[in-house]
Amino acid sequence: MNKPIGALIVVLAASSGCSTESRIYRDQPLVAKVETGMSKDQVQQIGGQPLSITDRTAEPGTCFDYKLTQAGHQETYNVSFDGMGKVDHKSFMTCAEWSRMQQKARESSRSSGGGGY
Repeated sequence: MNKPIGALIVVLAASSGCSTESRIYRDQPLVAKVETGMSKDQVQQIGGQPLSITDRTAEPGTCFDYKLTQAGHQETYNVSFDGMGKVDHKSFMTCAEWSRMQQKARESSRSSGGGGY
């Protein structure tokens, strides 16, 4: 399996459990307005100060953790930034969970011989 397919499988697996959250929280500003390529300042203008800011471990960059609240329910949400400080991912999981998924994808692509042609 090559890297793009392995990464796609991991992302699809991660997002498959998010359909309910997407519907419930779709009108939340972070979900509705934050887009790939936005800066950290733009994200904070939309979503405010994150609960935490962490350095990513699998790929260079940083990650903002937020807690979304809707109709008495709470859900974790992250906005992840590449090494240049631009949004490259957002999802209904913590930054730590997203980092673990990235690390697993990286390990599986190495173990399956996904590179080096």
